[in-house]
Amino acid sequence: MPQFPAGQTLLFDADDTLWENNIYFERAIANFIAWLDHKSHTPAEVRQHLNAVEHETILAHGYGLHSFRRSLVTCYERLAACSATDEHVNCIHGFTSIIDQHDIELLPGVEETLADLATRHRVILMTKGDQREQTGKLERSGLAKHFSAVEIVAEKDPHSYRAVVQRHNLTPQSSWMIGNSPKSDINPSLAAGLHAVFLVHKDTWVLEHAEVSAPPPGQHLIELEGFVKLGSLF
Repeated sequence: MPQFPAGQTLLFDADDTLWENNIYFERAIANFIAWLDHKSHTPAEVRQHLNAVEHETILAHGYGLHSFRRSLVTCYERLAACSATDEHVNCIHGFTSIIDQHDIELLPGVEETLADLATRHRVILMTKGDQREQTGKLERSGLAKHFSAVEIVAEKDPHSYRAVVQRHNLTPQSSWMIGNSPKSDINPSLAAGLHAVFLVHKDTWVLEHAEVSAPPPGQHLIELEGFVKLGSLF
């Protein structure tokens, strides 16, 4: 018997909540670091440089594959202390080809559990990133039919959650954000007055790591390992 009655609103993150995503970026990064083979920086130090560059790039250009490619080129130029040639850029971009060519790999139990939840609750996708990329992944996933609405935002912060609440006339007391990122899914949704379910994913992007906030009085924060367990919760 589910713990919460039918009629809840469930907002779902997409990347690394519904399907694998970060593992493909990690493979591209590993190939980039091996190719760079820096003589004075260890692979871990190169990764730290790349993390810093990605943070800068996101602030200026947003999320998505185009931003990631820009970060790799910038990281190369800073660590190599020279401008990237067309050959270098093409090689670096080649490391990212797997990211936009792979089939969507749903996480275990997502298809069946999401279909079941959609029969009892209002189900909305709320993700961030490039509009075209995220829409394309949703279409290829085969999950679009389960969502009553789709929200693709530039950043997931308390303001964007409050805007979605207002736009869809949600009741915060019966609305939940479900995702794998403390930074984007859990902490800002709690700050906006929603409940949250933290779905642990071992490969969550390092820039999405953060200490999970304690829920304010009257709000729920539930941590689960595995998407299928949502079926016994809702």
